[in-house]
Amino acid sequence: MKSNVSFCDFSDKFRDMGRKDSWSYSGLKALYEYLEEFEAAGQMEVEFDVIAIDCEYCEYGDLQEWAEDYLGDWKEELSIEEDADDDDMDEDIRKYIWDNGTLIEFNGGIIVSSF
Repeated sequence: MKSNVSFCDFSDKFRDMGRKDSWSYSGLKALYEYLEEFEAAGQMEVEFDVIAIDCEYCEYGDLQEWAEDYLGDWKEELSIEEDADDDDMDEDIRKYIWDNGTLIEFNGGIIVSSF
């Protein structure tokens, strides 16, 4: 049996399950919209399991914050040159994520799937 979930339901369920504190309002909205679009595009039906979704995706302030958290010595890991500017570094990080998982960018941060 399938039921449609509004953003309000989505947000409330994250709160009820004790998972809302790890998400900003904008991040949770971006995640909800991504999952809605993913499902609408016929990729597959998304089961609304808050714990599974919360474990699958993480929100970060920006790409470099994710790289520091996930990769540690990320400049060496991604072979970033010493004179690279922030835009070049961000593009290298984006490519790494796209090659290995899902990247959702929104005004205020990013969301990355676990991989």
